[in-house]
Amino acid sequence: MSGQAGVAVRVLATRVVDAVMHRGRSLKAELANTLPRIDDARDRALLEAICFAVLRSRARSDAALGQWMPRPLGPRDNELKALLHVGFAQLVVLGLPAHAAVSATVEAVRVLGRAHQDKLVNALLRRAQREGLPASAADAAWPAWLRQQVRADWPAEADGIFAESQHEAPLWVRVNRQHGGREAYLQRLTEAGIPAEAPVGVPDALLLRAPVPATTLPGFAQGDVSVQDGAAQCVADLLDALPAGARVLDMCAAPGGKAAHLLERDPTRRVVALDVDGRRLQRVQETLDRVGVQAQLKAADAADLPAWWDGEPFDAVVLDAPCSATGIVRRQPDVLLHRRAEDLDALTRLQARLLDAAWRVLRPGGRLVYTTCSVLRDENARQVDAFRARHRDAEVDPLDDAWGREDAGGRQRLPGERDMDGFFYAVIRKA
Repeated sequence: MSGQAGVAVRVLATRVVDAVMHRGRSLKAELANTLPRIDDARDRALLEAICFAVLRSRARSDAALGQWMPRPLGPRDNELKALLHVGFAQLVVLGLPAHAAVSATVEAVRVLGRAHQDKLVNALLRRAQREGLPASAADAAWPAWLRQQVRADWPAEADGIFAESQHEAPLWVRVNRQHGGREAYLQRLTEAGIPAEAPVGVPDALLLRAPVPATTLPGFAQGDVSVQDGAAQCVADLLDALPAGARVLDMCAAPGGKAAHLLERDPTRRVVALDVDGRRLQRVQETLDRVGVQAQLKAADAADLPAWWDGEPFDAVVLDAPCSATGIVRRQPDVLLHRRAEDLDALTRLQARLLDAAWRVLRPGGRLVYTTCSVLRDENARQVDAFRARHRDAEVDPLDDAWGREDAGGRQRLPGERDMDGFFYAVIRKA
């Protein structure tokens, strides 16, 4: 990487972090807008690594600034604060060579029009290099209301949830059965010099403990493999007993991983992929096209049945519901910046509304698979209990211990268990 390119990466990283930390922007959206502007794949990977490291170490960096600055930085210095977080993350979290990291970050402050603050930045980065960052509790980055909720729901496991959410997640990939078997693809990875494991109990999955960009995976563009966490891949197992030609609704389909997986398992399934956001459905179509399967796509509010349902009942409905995302903080660390207590009330009402709509379009004897990437019982176990109280013809099918901890007939997997994301599963049969 040239010196000029290194400075440009720090400038862009600072702007992404500033947008996420101070202007409420989504990290995923900011990276999607920024990464295509960088030509070199190594520079793209560095920018992404810096941004994730910043958000995972945010509480420690804030503690350092609180101790080391003579007075707090005000809103006018948000960009400077973001740049200092970028510098600290490089030195303390990523362990980049100190000379290059400090030099490029100090030069970035000049490019950002803050040359008068370059000595301050240099001094603070040198201190972080010498002393490291102050320690902070694993739950320090969690808003108080959410921290209390997790501790109330999981008193014995809460510390582990918080600690695991600080770690980088491994990369899980899903091998397309229509393009070959898992063992054959594992051999392709080996030949490409990409170490991977074949975990037991997740038949289409491979686990890469050292993540690589998806586009560098052999055959990715041809649909031989997709990126999908092991916890999400397990959803397809819950519908393996469906007969050929079964009619399946993927109720909140974007970005399309579950619909694609269901069809890779059995292309005869008649899958309807529904999502309220027509733009997100474009991504679903791109996913399906890449892996070589077909589904019927519909853009509509799932609970507004006259807007999309043709009256033919479904053999199964998959509802991976909008949720707090508290089970995937290690993948989406900005969740802790953006989530509000009132969001949870709105989400639980939406989940109940979607569950009731799913029940109306499910045939008698059919299965409703309800999942979230949350660890909160209001969205999971209590949501299922409330649903069963509203629908006396709902029977929860038992799942064994391989799916996680039993809770209201469903199962809760906590973040990091079996190297997977936090995830809740319930299978509800219509009597």
